[in-house]
Amino acid sequence: MFKTTLTRMLNIDYPILQAPMAGGPATPALAAAVSNAGGLGSLGAGYLTPEQIRTAIREVRVRTNRPFGVNLFVPEQPQEDAEAIARMNAYLDRYRDELGITRSPEIPLAAENFEEQVQALLEEDVNVVSFTFGIPPQGVIRALKQRGTAVIGTATTVREAELLEAAGVDAIVVQGSEAGGHRGTFASTASDALIGTMALVPQAADHVKLPVIASGGIMDGRGLVAALALGASAVQMGTAFLASPESGAHAAYKRMVVTSQEDATQITTAYSGKAARGIRTDFMREMQGYPGAIPAYPLQNAMTRDIRQAAARANRPAYMSLWAGQGLRLAGEAAAADVVRRTMEQAERLLGRMADTFSG
Repeated sequence: MFKTTLTRMLNIDYPILQAPMAGGPATPALAAAVSNAGGLGSLGAGYLTPEQIRTAIREVRVRTNRPFGVNLFVPEQPQEDAEAIARMNAYLDRYRDELGITRSPEIPLAAENFEEQVQALLEEDVNVVSFTFGIPPQGVIRALKQRGTAVIGTATTVREAELLEAAGVDAIVVQGSEAGGHRGTFASTASDALIGTMALVPQAADHVKLPVIASGGIMDGRGLVAALALGASAVQMGTAFLASPESGAHAAYKRMVVTSQEDATQITTAYSGKAARGIRTDFMREMQGYPGAIPAYPLQNAMTRDIRQAAARANRPAYMSLWAGQGLRLAGEAAAADVVRRTMEQAERLLGRMADTFSG
């Protein structure tokens, strides 16, 4: 009943992909659990070194022989304004003082080497590789596909989906504005790309020939059925797995996920310099009053890293980045496999009821 173009392409049982959720939540245990349950588990490797990527992939393979994916960030090269960086670093000292960490530390602004990350994936022969924040170079797409790896891009507008299709990817995650975490926007401003999932998915499905994966606000079988009806070939779910035992999210983060409501999130650039949706925190509120321009990603991300890490050690969610989508009231603490199973069971029941209703 739920076999689609994408399930056949990826050799998975169910049209459910676990969002990569870089930065801690998407552990090897979570990826393996989702894959073993019939979906596609994923590792968020954007912040990992090539050696860490290899280690994580091998940890997943210890736990499953099913397909799984790895996600990378397409690198960005923002203009570095030394004065703006110094001003922000000094401004952040108020939070460092409160957390008892070093003031105005030297900031390692260089991101992980993208080419070396890709090489690690090629050497490990990963089933699926997805990309966020843009279109990877043609040579990267070609090298992965020559290995038999399925390549997935991320779009927040129809135009971005069309650009990804033209670049030769195999499928596209269509990210609605309800989605938690960083926006994948790359062909327009983030503020112009806040199209809701229900509006975006059918338009993307009508304009590209590739399988479309709906992402944003999908938490259960109702969201899955709705996404398939809109033309998607699968769904990608992140917030639904955040509080699971296999998730690597901080305990305070998990508590916030299961106790927050649908109006508790907002989109901010305060933590990383890139638009991202998360549970509203004191840090986000206070940074709205910052008198200057927030440096772009990955500069701001590097400057707030010590604060976020110290806040996690001190159990201070007010200063942590709590990425989550708008489906928060539907979040729970179920094991990852149970999330997949319940989603599929609910979808099957719903389709059965709909068939009975319309046949009567």
